Amino acid sequence: MSTETWSIGELARATGLTVRTLHHYDDIGLVRPSHRSPAGHRRYAYDDVRRLHRVLALRGFGFGLPDIAGLLDGAGPGAREVLLRQLDQVTDRIERARALERRLTMVLGQFDDAGHQSATALISLMEGMIAVEHTYTPEELERMAADRREAAEQLSPEELAAMSERRRAAWEAMTPEQQEEMVRSRPRLP
Repeated sequence: MSTETWSIGELARATGLTVRTLHHYDDIGLVRPSHRSPAGHRRYAYDDVRRLHRVLALRGFGFGLPDIAGLLDGAGPGAREVLLRQLDQVTDRIERARALERRLTMVLGQFDDAGHQSATALISLMEGMIAVEHTYTPEELERMAADRREAAEQLSPEELAAMSERRRAAWEAMTPEQQEEMVRSRPRLP
């Protein structure tokens, strides 16, 4: 495990959060830095960063800060389950974005053909736009997790290993910039 630590400013810049948000998380006991510099400045360790990731993932699932605190300090989901739920959510968002892409293409085609769009097409387009920005309910997240577990149960150990290898290979095939963008594009706090 890494012994590296980050100052509050370094962590804010690296994650895209504000220093104010990190101060707030510290004040309410949600993410407290493990260390202090000799001058008393906050220093965040690896475990603090892991906890911060879980907080952001749970925020992305629609949980409020008091609920997140209970999940993290109680019998809430582990780090692997949080990552799997994030993957479910991203996969669903990609599907919604592709549906929106198809609707945009259709509306653009109508515009090119007739010089305007029908009201029905615009309503369909707005529906797709709203679907992409969808906030998941705990019930929807649990359904996606159950679907994922059911699909995984159908796979052989070899298929599971191959899937894991494909994920690892896909990550390694990305440039450092792409990896950074993937990390940056995770759910953000308002």
